[in-house]
Amino acid sequence: MESQTGENMVALTESMERMEARLEAAASLFERAAAQMEERESERSGEVRKIVAAVETGREAELQRKLKSAELQIAELRAQVESRNESQLEAKFETQPKATRRTVPASTTQFLAKQGITSLESLEAGTLDAALTGLSLEQRIAVKAQLLRAGVVS
Repeated sequence: MESQTGENMVALTESMERMEARLEAAASLFERAAAQMEERESERSGEVRKIVAAVETGREAELQRKLKSAELQIAELRAQVESRNESQLEAKFETQPKATRRTVPASTTQFLAKQGITSLESLEAGTLDAALTGLSLEQRIAVKAQLLRAGVVS
């Protein structure tokens, strides 16, 4: 009976060792599966792992120098463009002929004369509006447009 009990113990021990090995293998598989699931979850959630980058200090200094040079060049070009625009604007006003002769269509002159406006030199906006009250909106706009083209009113 002792031999049978010993054999049972040996068989039980071997069975327990096999079960222990299987449990260790299952635990190992479980740990790998858990790690993979965590990795997938972090990818889905957008979690960013620490990124380390080495910067070459010489290259960085060179890029800084180039940036300052480019900014200086841009500022110089802007100043040149502004000075050119100003000189062109001044030249434009200097070369424009002064409007000495004002030509207004005869029908407009006759209409204004009927309203009591004989001189176009001292025409005021209030006087013009009062003279045009008898006309329709379209006619008032047409008369004012003709006077603007002639340079009588501004």
